[in-house]
Amino acid sequence: MPERLVSIKEAAELLGVSKSRLRAWDDNGKFSAVRTPGNCRRYRLSDIRRFQGLVEQEDGKTDAVAAYLRVSSHEQKQKGDLERQKGRVLQHCAEKGYRVAHILEEVGSGMSDPRAKLNRLFKLAIDRQISRIVVEHKDRLTRFNFGVFEVFFKSHGVEIEWAENVLPKSYEAELVEDMISLMSSFSARIYGKRSAENARKKKEAKQQDATHTAD
Repeated sequence: MPERLVSIKEAAELLGVSKSRLRAWDDNGKFSAVRTPGNCRRYRLSDIRRFQGLVEQEDGKTDAVAAYLRVSSHEQKQKGDLERQKGRVLQHCAEKGYRVAHILEEVGSGMSDPRAKLNRLFKLAIDRQISRIVVEHKDRLTRFNFGVFEVFFKSHGVEIEWAENVLPKSYEAELVEDMISLMSSFSARIYGKRSAENARKKKEAKQQDATHTAD
């Protein structure tokens, strides 16, 4: 049975990258395409699956890699920061020859624990579905207590790797934004509790007034 080939558009969607990046990878030999008689690029589905880490090694251990990408705000995402971050991380993975099986993109504060894609990352590690996590730099995973994350993932046989050692100039502004977001969240909770408490006191006072009037 002949091997299934997919178009560059389908391959880009499966790998979570742009068609232009796939063309560049083909040109520099990082991820080669098959050429049709009309010189169109086609990709073997088996090559895509291997690149995604969906094919296990002979020893039964997976070599699948998860790329975790995060920005703090939707404004950053709209400006293309998340897409550019993904491009840098995937380029790093391609240069290393990694098979990227999962691309997890998230908008949220690095100071916040309840992140859906971060929780997905935890589950992938627990289920032994990945062997490595690649991020742009350490703070994309978490702003604080990175060592705790590192110990957790290592206990499940997962290494954390970052593509960049030098933080971008926008790091300080993003950190301030995260801190403001965290303070706003705490303030909202405090004001919410105060409002609830004041509402309770007013209700009790009305009930007492009604009781006194009845007497």
